[in-house]
Amino acid sequence: MNTCLITYATCEGRYSPQGLRKLSRSLKQLKDFPYTAADQIVEAAARAPKMSIQGVQPKLSAVLNARQNGFELVDTGGRYILKPQNPQYRHLPENEDLSMRLAEAAGIPVPLHGLIYSKDGSLTYFIKRFDREGKKKIAVEDFAQLMGLNRDTKYDASMEKVAQVIDRYCTFPAVEKIKLFRLTLVNFLVGNEDMHVKNFSLMTRQGKVELTPAYDILNTTIVLSKAKEEIALPIKGKKRKLSADILVDYFGLTRLELNRKIVSSVLETFKNVSSIWNNLIAVSFLPNEVKTEYKRLVDERFERLLKGSFLLSK
Repeated sequence: MNTCLITYATCEGRYSPQGLRKLSRSLKQLKDFPYTAADQIVEAAARAPKMSIQGVQPKLSAVLNARQNGFELVDTGGRYILKPQNPQYRHLPENEDLSMRLAEAAGIPVPLHGLIYSKDGSLTYFIKRFDREGKKKIAVEDFAQLMGLNRDTKYDASMEKVAQVIDRYCTFPAVEKIKLFRLTLVNFLVGNEDMHVKNFSLMTRQGKVELTPAYDILNTTIVLSKAKEEIALPIKGKKRKLSADILVDYFGLTRLELNRKIVSSVLETFKNVSSIWNNLIAVSFLPNEVKTEYKRLVDERFERLLKGSFLLSK
């Protein structure tokens, strides 16, 4: 038996029927993406000026053609973003897919995502765009825009300033700050030290301004190997050697002004999800040695976050 590239459930082929139905109810099979990893990087560079999606990682815009059983590249009107293997960094598609899956298991809303095989047998990551609803485009602004920052200054902020944006713009800031607290803990636990202000966004839907589903979550610590920081935006002036005192007592209770019952509930969720995370890491598509690295980091971070937390005992 194999593991489905979309659901992580056991299946006979590459994709389970449930995984294919997540993409389209009429989809019975999914062909390999007809580009090698190298081809995709070339295509991403050639199409970049025409597309609205940007970033350091090569990205492609695509639609799913259910009749042809596969993804097709487009310059405009894309419904999915594809990210191929990157020769500069190891196993990014598998890493991002797993990290997003861990976030979802911890209660973070995420878009539909998964992995597909490419022409050369390599894995490409796909994620469905959350700023499209049928033919309608949903209004989305990232925090860099809202804070007057840009691609060159996207690290010139702090998590306290991120919280201020939520207070200023969100319809129900108290609700969104719970989401922010949960997301901050996920990023710390999975080693995502590249969560800059362009990776936070607000969306306006049905007259309500709220945080978008999470995106661009991956374990950058094991990718960079010698990472010196634990988060991209400082909390209480710190980017490394973070503790429960800083993450929970200061950021959760004091800065976000969450009550003890809510914070305790969030921490209890993380305590309960640790075994699920271990299972997901084990069945993921990362090589075994990278799985070991990933699990070692997560275990260390969990111990640091939850060790001796007075909130969990009350």
